[in-house]
Amino acid sequence: MKTLKVLMFSSLFIAGSACSQKTEQLKNKTVETDKTLIVESDSTAILEAKKKAAKAELAKLPKPYNEMENAEEKIAELVKQAKAENKNVMLQAGGNWCIWCLRFNNYVQTTPELKEVVDKNYIYYHLNYSPKNKNEKVFAKYDNPGEKFGYPVFVVLDQNGKMIHTQDSAVLEEGKGYSLEKVKEFFTKWGPKS
Repeated sequence: MKTLKVLMFSSLFIAGSACSQKTEQLKNKTVETDKTLIVESDSTAILEAKKKAAKAELAKLPKPYNEMENAEEKIAELVKQAKAENKNVMLQAGGNWCIWCLRFNNYVQTTPELKEVVDKNYIYYHLNYSPKNKNEKVFAKYDNPGEKFGYPVFVVLDQNGKMIHTQDSAVLEEGKGYSLEKVKEFFTKWGPKS
């Protein structure tokens, strides 16, 4: 009988230990879950803060895209001007809804070194793509570059209006902005050949 009591006590002790370990594991899982909730809550707050900051930035930046303009007619006009001025035409496709499009425009306009290269070599046009005006016919003429690369995307036309290059803007990025060297090289490379 004594052996039976010792065996029963040992079994209860082992079961109790296992139960304690399980309880401790559950506590740890609860703590981990609580941490996960806190982390998820923090990431949601960070994401919301980033969205709010982007919205504020978007509101401040100049809006160069004209949703109501007939892009086909405007580009034909600009090609004539480019020929007369011995320049190429730079189409920056995107829209006023696109923060990276507006950032790029602002970057070029506020960086004297880039603005000088652009003004010397290009007639610059912001080709609108938006729900109100997708300019489907114009984009189709240039192989729908936005579908391939997203926005902004650049289409370079020679003085006769012939498409000579399409540029994905992602390769011009550096960090949270654009690379001065890469953008300058792009603008310099695709300018008119004198």
